Amino acid sequence: QVQLSESGGGSVQAGGSLRLSCAASEYIDSDHCMGWFRQTPGKERERVAAIYTDDGTTNYADSVKGRFTISQDNAKNTVYLQMNTLKPEDTAMYYCAAERTAPTYCTGGMWLNLAGTWGQGTQVTVSS
Repeated sequence: QVQLSESGGGSVQAGGSLRLSCAASEYIDSDHCMGWFRQTPGKERERVAAIYTDDGTTNYADSVKGRFTISQDNAKNTVYLQMNTLKPEDTAMYYCAAERTAPTYCTGGMWLNLAGTWGQGTQVTVSS
């Protein structure tokens, strides 16, 4: 089974930027959804951004639209999350995810990665 490895988390002041990377251990087929979820203690995991590997179609949570950008580098089997204008409420553990699924499920705001793969997570802390 493919393994996902995140990097790029850290601490930043509000208004700053970070770029998260998610490297897959092997080639990800084109019929996959890849993306990022985040979770804070006591709260459910929240989907942040998703990208369908076949055509690059993306979907974002309303809370990050216009600030975060998800992208992929197929040659490197890597997905990125560029996070700009960070806010304290963006503080969370960020998890990379990948799952073979239909495109409408991936980018229609419904993807939960119920049967897919998770990375180990990377912490993002935004101070005010």
